[in-house]
Amino acid sequence: MMKRMLKIILWSGIGIIAVAGILLAGFLYKVKHGFPVSYETQVPSIDFPSTHTSVLLFSKATGFRHGESIEAGKKAFAELARKNNWFLYSTEEGGVFNPEQLANFDVVIFNNSTGRVLNDTQQRALENYVEQGGSLIGIHGSGDDSHHWEWYEQNLTGVRFSHHPIDPQLQQTTVMLNAVPDTLLIQGLPKQWTHTDEWYVFFENPRTKGFEVLYTIDGEKIIPGGNFLWIIDKDFGMGKDHPVSWYRASGRGRTFYTSMGHQAEAWEQPAFLQMLENAVGSR
Repeated sequence: MMKRMLKIILWSGIGIIAVAGILLAGFLYKVKHGFPVSYETQVPSIDFPSTHTSVLLFSKATGFRHGESIEAGKKAFAELARKNNWFLYSTEEGGVFNPEQLANFDVVIFNNSTGRVLNDTQQRALENYVEQGGSLIGIHGSGDDSHHWEWYEQNLTGVRFSHHPIDPQLQQTTVMLNAVPDTLLIQGLPKQWTHTDEWYVFFENPRTKGFEVLYTIDGEKIIPGGNFLWIIDKDFGMGKDHPVSWYRASGRGRTFYTSMGHQAEAWEQPAFLQMLENAVGSR
């Protein structure tokens, strides 16, 4: 009787572990490759003012959703729009990504957008928009490896995402300003500030791809390892020069990316807000 009970307990334990492993593997796959996707194609009705900077804030996510940060970003950009007299159109519907309406926007912001969020036609519309003079800004999750869009990766981050630290996931360190040619972009920004975030690690340094680096951290002062049980073995970082904000011309337009912004608290940082305000205003 005792042996039978032990066998039942043993096989039950093995079954639970196997099911948990399958569920975890499925979750990790979906985070990397995106959850089931639907594409919105209905063109919205938008009344564009003729004398305001027009900003499209896009917050759709089909991969990991940084829900608290996305909502904090919406509120922060609404405040920045009031402060600067911008016209802000905030949406999670992809129908606005058509040539006619994109042409009316000065800036498009991917607010922690993850996964595949646009269909092929909408992607091409955004590519043409930037190459013809538009500005694209990406925040944190917008630079992970869940998008599977070659033009986007080459022109927004320029480098491929590898991982983020696991233990501890969030770490405090000093963010340091680099000299860049765009004086409007650095206007009012502190030379350094203390910030806590989930520090993304990329396989290469964006400097090697022709990007201008705005802010860096000392990669030797964080714990960059992304080891997770036996599934992930990424016990490496980017070294001392670890960029966290950078930009580059793309065709006649420009892209700007920051890997900061994982949690809602990032949007309470005056320097973080000033950096994004400058990125919009200095396009």
